[in-house]
Amino acid sequence: MISHHAALIYTMVMISASDRDMTDAELRVIGEITSGLPVFKDYNRDLLPKTAAACAEILDADDGMEAALAQIEAALPAKLRETAYALACDVAAADGRVHREEIRMLALLRDRLGIDRLIAVAIERAARARFTVV
Repeated sequence: MISHHAALIYTMVMISASDRDMTDAELRVIGEITSGLPVFKDYNRDLLPKTAAACAEILDADDGMEAALAQIEAALPAKLRETAYALACDVAAADGRVHREEIRMLALLRDRLGIDRLIAVAIERAARARFTVV
């Protein structure tokens, strides 16, 4: 089983890779999140490239998306599931546009993690507000 840190990183990588274009803005946000949020205070950031690559390898398999979602679900305690969804929303919003593939992936993640629809809408709106530019 992967760690809760890896599960959060897998979540962010899955969203970023869902449209087949991991943008610099998305990668920058993943780096900022892992270096700045309290949930990652005890995470060894040197492991980030290895963790992201492990997720990418899983996603390359035929049933990769389902396998990654299963690992995320198994590794995340209930109190970090909304956090995972919030991080995914931040990565999706990072480049200023959310593609259909990212919306579908967010819906899969929301359902898999059992995120209440009203809570999900609030998290999505907050991410949009944080990443809106003039």
